[in-house]
Amino acid sequence: MQDPDNSSTRTEDSSLDLKEQYRIRLEKLRELVREGTDPFREIVYPVTHHTSEIIENFESTEGIEVSVAGRIMSRRGMGKVSFCDLYDRSGRIQIFTKIDAVGEDAYERWQKLDIGDIVGVRGEVFRTRMGEISVRTKEYTLLTKALRPLPDKYHGLKDTETRYRQRYVDLIVNPEVRDTFEKRSRIIRGIRNYLDRLDFIEVETPILNSIPGGAAARPFVTHHNTLDMDMYLRIAPELYLKRLIVGGFERVYEIGRLFRNEGMSVKHNPEFTAVELYQAYTDLRGMMTLCEELLSEVALQVNGSTEITYQGTQISLKPPFARISMTDAVLKYAGMDFTKIESDEKAIEAAKSKGLDPAPTARKGEVLNLLFETFCEDKLVQPTFVHDYPIEVSPLAKKIVNKPGLVDRFELFIGCREFANAYSELNDPIDQRDRFADQIRKRAAGDDEANLHDEDFCVSLEYGMPPTGGLGIGVDRLVMLLTDTASIRDVLLFPTMKPLPGDLS
Repeated sequence: MQDPDNSSTRTEDSSLDLKEQYRIRLEKLRELVREGTDPFREIVYPVTHHTSEIIENFESTEGIEVSVAGRIMSRRGMGKVSFCDLYDRSGRIQIFTKIDAVGEDAYERWQKLDIGDIVGVRGEVFRTRMGEISVRTKEYTLLTKALRPLPDKYHGLKDTETRYRQRYVDLIVNPEVRDTFEKRSRIIRGIRNYLDRLDFIEVETPILNSIPGGAAARPFVTHHNTLDMDMYLRIAPELYLKRLIVGGFERVYEIGRLFRNEGMSVKHNPEFTAVELYQAYTDLRGMMTLCEELLSEVALQVNGSTEITYQGTQISLKPPFARISMTDAVLKYAGMDFTKIESDEKAIEAAKSKGLDPAPTARKGEVLNLLFETFCEDKLVQPTFVHDYPIEVSPLAKKIVNKPGLVDRFELFIGCREFANAYSELNDPIDQRDRFADQIRKRAAGDDEANLHDEDFCVSLEYGMPPTGGLGIGVDRLVMLLTDTASIRDVLLFPTMKPLPGDLS
């Protein structure tokens, strides 16, 4: 008898094009239906074990009868014995099928199965002479007929555009992709568990907004037919969550999708996932502690260590993280002492001396932020809180009393990318109205990402919002970091793609 571990691999006939392979499989389906065996008829299959359970617990599963179900991913053997690799959600196991055990008719039908077909197999667990843990088939059921062939075993699905557009195929043939998304699920669960343990309440706020607020971004616009009004997909849940702090919840968070009508790159997708949280009776310092503890704990849970490697660079997520003010960062990396610049005009001149071209109407704080983005961000490899932001780019953060023109805000940078944004939240309704008015002036001057005035939010502040710290973390970028992934599209199951010709027909 031929040992399954030494048998040759049987794959699709590569000489046939995809259309011909599809035609052959379709004819097999019709033949099955004519014989009274509709492979789409089965509704329930009694799975008793997943493949990983059998293999990891072989001492207790050896010799027992199990029922497994999954997709055939390779086939070997052409005589009276055949072998296949069956994949389910947990992994792979070898299926050993012998003509004497299942009967001639059933064995003939088994031999006609194709790579990609989904089957249920009942049989006994044993180990082959070569040590391969396997299931010896007693009975099988064809649960689903795959009409389209999978990519070639050895070359796989490598084209990135096709992988993103047909993620279902990507998940079937590239196990490491499935691992990434399973890890993503654990990361989100870790965030949720950490916040729940601190007595935060998870809430849901509207995705359809009448006013896009909470961030500087261009929104997506839609139309509500019944109300006959334009609405916006939310760019941030911030203003709703702070209304809940006004209402007395004290600790709230939301994990959900945000939508920003901006460019696309390896770092940006128009829709992305973020966690935003707000805690009463704390400030920016409290948010720093929470942020570094949250990230380090999730890294430990998912990777077993706070020491990670991202794209060849060693990064430590062990608290405390480094801290630097924006002005100190510009002094350190751009060689410019912004504390000595006293006017908007001088700031513009200083930026031009560095080869930049700020708008003629740019104010001192906007120029400071421009210098930081240009000369500093790509230097911040290890986790670093950049704090003391200019008021001009932070319309929702509280002023720093002894630092005119600056607000109590930080952004966290890791690997030269922004990962988190936090404030000591502005709770003065008079100041907030003035900030909104300034944003309206910026919008009138052509800044279509400036905030709109939200009068109901101002009214809510007039009822009194306690001192509050707020924090937002980009979940997709965190997943990229903890899975050592270069592109955001590789951590989104279905990234935004331009339709191919014919997709919208």
